[in-house]
Amino acid sequence: MISESSIVEAKSQLHRLGARARKGLGQHFLVDKTVLGKIVSAAELGPRDTVVEVGPGLGILTAELLHKAGRVIAVEVDSRLAAALQKNLSAFLKLAVVNADILEINPADLTSRQTKSYKVVANLPYYIAAPILRHFLEASLKPSLMVVMVQKEVAQSIVAQPGEMSILGISVQLYGKPTIVDYVPAHCFYPQPKVDSAIVRIEVYPEPAVPVKDIAGFFEIVKAGFSTPRKQIRNSLALGLQIAPADAVELLGKAKIAPQRRPETLSLEEWSKLQLVLVDRDKK
Repeated sequence: MISESSIVEAKSQLHRLGARARKGLGQHFLVDKTVLGKIVSAAELGPRDTVVEVGPGLGILTAELLHKAGRVIAVEVDSRLAAALQKNLSAFLKLAVVNADILEINPADLTSRQTKSYKVVANLPYYIAAPILRHFLEASLKPSLMVVMVQKEVAQSIVAQPGEMSILGISVQLYGKPTIVDYVPAHCFYPQPKVDSAIVRIEVYPEPAVPVKDIAGFFEIVKAGFSTPRKQIRNSLALGLQIAPADAVELLGKAKIAPQRRPETLSLEEWSKLQLVLVDRDKK
């Protein structure tokens, strides 16, 4: 239940900082305590857990995390908010505030000195949610679990099954099992965004879900396949890889994929087979 006092407090904090929510940074601050509880519960936090929070903003979620986790590393790109967070939560010695762009930091540099296991819990800015997910999932030191708030349509893309698959869905599902915990209406934020959100939980695998010879090569062929997603896979693959349509049909045949199918219908396993076929061809 959203109380008027939560919205007033968010406004007051921004006023004291002489700041406004910055649209360019996708700043929409969560003010619904019930939703906060759902995020923290989904993260299954304990005193031994290290949590990396991206975009803590006014620290509403940060405070909840500090009551459950053993250590919280809050990465905030907005220098005024980072300074305020450090000041307002200074009583918590287990909080480390890092004023930086998360995409410019190797996750291992944040956590490895203290622990080699961590979780990511965050309300991600809409405009950069996908790059942040890829940043952590493709890192040398991956989190064991991610619980993130993202735009509703992004969440649905992340958990999509063959028939509605996208590059984002493949890039997340290669590394972990995503589920939607709950949907979150726009009025749970201040200022209110134009779209609803969703809480997504990603259980990160110790190894990729399917055999992959080379991660960069795997995504190269996936991106080629989705270069024209509305076309049949033989046409989009030929265009994306800059090969003759007949060669694309031959590759698909060896991977036992019907050439008239569309890229959004392929499963992770089929993309993996297609890459293995391409690797074998290049060896000859």
